Amino acid sequence: MGGASVELIDGVDVAYADDLFARGELTADGHCAIESVRMVEEAIRSGLRFRALFFAESAEEAVRRLLPQIASQVETLALPDEVFAGAVATESPQGVAALVKLKDCALDDALRPAPPLVLVACGIQDPGNLGAMLRSAEAFGATGVLLAEHTVSALNPKVVRAAAGSLFRLPVLRVKLDEAMPRLRDRGLRLVASSSHRGGRLDQTDLSGPLAIFVGSEGAGLPKDILKQMSEVVAIPHAPQVESLNAAVAASILLYEAARKR
Repeated sequence: MGGASVELIDGVDVAYADDLFARGELTADGHCAIESVRMVEEAIRSGLRFRALFFAESAEEAVRRLLPQIASQVETLALPDEVFAGAVATESPQGVAALVKLKDCALDDALRPAPPLVLVACGIQDPGNLGAMLRSAEAFGATGVLLAEHTVSALNPKVVRAAAGSLFRLPVLRVKLDEAMPRLRDRGLRLVASSSHRGGRLDQTDLSGPLAIFVGSEGAGLPKDILKQMSEVVAIPHAPQVESLNAAVAASILLYEAARKR
């Protein structure tokens, strides 16, 4: 673990690292930037492949604890604390970050094992909400998560943190709804959407069997043209003075009910 430098691995400099962390971009060879001791530990636990580990000089002891759990060929680099803090996204960084390779996945991966339970995020723009949805999806046995148009990137650093490692283990992929919905139907999935104001009663809705749960944006919900294509629309009962439920809360309730009825 050598001396300080402002250069990362294979020509990825600190200025570019700022883009990786702040915007959630991939490196040219498809690696994702993560930060904090917990996220690095989750990546290790999830079996991700590391390209590089870099750290603030003040965090060297934490890195020494992590290194035995990471493949020996992974390059490490120490940075002055102020340089590290300028590269990462959080205001109070823990001094540890890494470049990792997320698992490649396709739609078929999100539909295994049977019966598939897929969460479809439609226009979710709040990264904290999407991260919480990914976490609930894993907790309640979803087989995958599809990100439709106008949904925030799963690589957004706030999504990565809020997902608490679920992004590393779940099949998560971006789709176009006009292409994905026919494929889901062809594979025998029922398309079910949540609604705050209308739809069938949740306690009378069949959420067993192959299922895709659609959750719309925080304000507008699902577009009308998408709602018309659903097999069923479910209303989640709540106090009338509350206009609508948080998107992550709605997704969690439906995923829990689907898990409970399987």
